[in-house]
Amino acid sequence: MATAGRAEEGYVRTVSYSAFINQGWWRFLAMALAAATVLAVLISFNPASSSVFPPCPFHALTGLYCPGCGSLRALHQLLHGHPLEALGLNPLMVMSLPILCYALASEAVLATVGRRLPGVRLPASWIWALLGAIILYWILRNIPVYPLTTLAP
Repeated sequence: MATAGRAEEGYVRTVSYSAFINQGWWRFLAMALAAATVLAVLISFNPASSSVFPPCPFHALTGLYCPGCGSLRALHQLLHGHPLEALGLNPLMVMSLPILCYALASEAVLATVGRRLPGVRLPASWIWALLGAIILYWILRNIPVYPLTTLAP
């Protein structure tokens, strides 16, 4: 049992173990541990030459690249300090990382402090435009014509 309070007002609040668990700390710690494990494996093994990571099922079935093809290799390159090589493998994923990191930080703050970081509300038309951009990226990276071949991992 932990106690926390303000002695000058004579107020002492007792926090039980079950309240600690219900505050979301366990979820935050589990996610942080899982993320650290995945990053450690990704740093240690190169997805381009290791059999630790499975191949893309869409590419294995069709021979075409999906929007996520090259993401693991790009993350591996980023973790080793090679941002230009990462951009060459999957520019869409690399450009979306700041948004993903902010969303994960917001969830971490929510789990630890109890409130979210300031959010951004996007109009529905922007979300549809993003979906269109992802589909366009998917199509363009499979056209075997230069300069579109540079979009393939």
